[in-house]
Amino acid sequence: MEKIRNSIKNPLTTGILGLILGLIIGLPLLGWYVWPVQWKDADASYLRQDLKAQYLCMIVDSYKVNQDVSLAAARFDSLGLDPQNAVFALDSVQTGGCNYAPTDETILSLKGALAALPASGSSIPVVGTSSSLPTSVSTPTTAKTGSDTSGIWLGLLCVLFLGIGGVLIYIFFFRNRKPREQVPPTTGELDYENPVDEPQSAPNTPQTSKVSAAPTSDMPAAHFMTTYVVGDDLYDDSFSVDAANGEFLGECGVGISDTVGVGEPKKISAFEVWLFDKNDIQTVTKVLMSSRAMNDPSTRQRLASKGEPVLIEPGQQILLETASLQLQAKVIEMVYGQGALPTGSYFERLTLELSVWAK
Repeated sequence: MEKIRNSIKNPLTTGILGLILGLIIGLPLLGWYVWPVQWKDADASYLRQDLKAQYLCMIVDSYKVNQDVSLAAARFDSLGLDPQNAVFALDSVQTGGCNYAPTDETILSLKGALAALPASGSSIPVVGTSSSLPTSVSTPTTAKTGSDTSGIWLGLLCVLFLGIGGVLIYIFFFRNRKPREQVPPTTGELDYENPVDEPQSAPNTPQTSKVSAAPTSDMPAAHFMTTYVVGDDLYDDSFSVDAANGEFLGECGVGISDTVGVGEPKKISAFEVWLFDKNDIQTVTKVLMSSRAMNDPSTRQRLASKGEPVLIEPGQQILLETASLQLQAKVIEMVYGQGALPTGSYFERLTLELSVWAK
């Protein structure tokens, strides 16, 4: 179940599932059953070939009764024929099963009346049941997809789907993304008042010195602040390190390394601080661990494969070095979570100050 939840939280997986669900709802349900396309008042050029021939016979029969050449011309036009093509079509009117010979008085009269009409423009011949019967292909004059009420409902449904999509985009892409502001570099140390009480570590617990080396210069090339708050299960901040002239030097960042317990939100017991140097072949990583995680040999051994384990403490300074960069991560604020788990198991809040120097 936990794997399924984690997969659903992946934006790519959610997007694919949403696309599949949208296709299922839109094509079979709405397109075929709720609002299927209904063709109405299409012209005669869309009839089958045998029905086109019968329609041609009907035109001749109608003209024989009412002698209305305008009506006959309009019906020929619905077949995609102008008067000139209509005259040629009448030569093969018998192919439609009509009892009219080419020399029939009605056929000759209709030919003469059509020939006297002004040309209405060229058209594509209509393919009949014989080589001399013309045909035409054109766009249907009128096509309706449903009543006005169906259109309103369809519009409301589209707005609803767009709203749901917007909410999902906000949840997965923007809600958990914090602004990454670059803090102006400072040369002195900050005065931290009221530091958070830190739990006492067990005897013989591995410790890491707060500063292993001094910065190579007073002014850092880059300076960042990043904060984790419980509930930010997608916490993963990364920053670009650039020189004063805009040259790209590398990247640094902080992300979730390990969790403890079950349920939501995730209970973070370790973070990864990393430094990438474009001039180095590897990315340097250190794992900032809670006191409970550090005192657990199995957890410490498991996380050691990701980077050097460090017991995190308030006001602590952790140094990462590469071939040409040096990063100092300072713990500005650290609060352990309170709950059913033992004290010092997971973090409620963590704020780090990242300063990067070029060697």
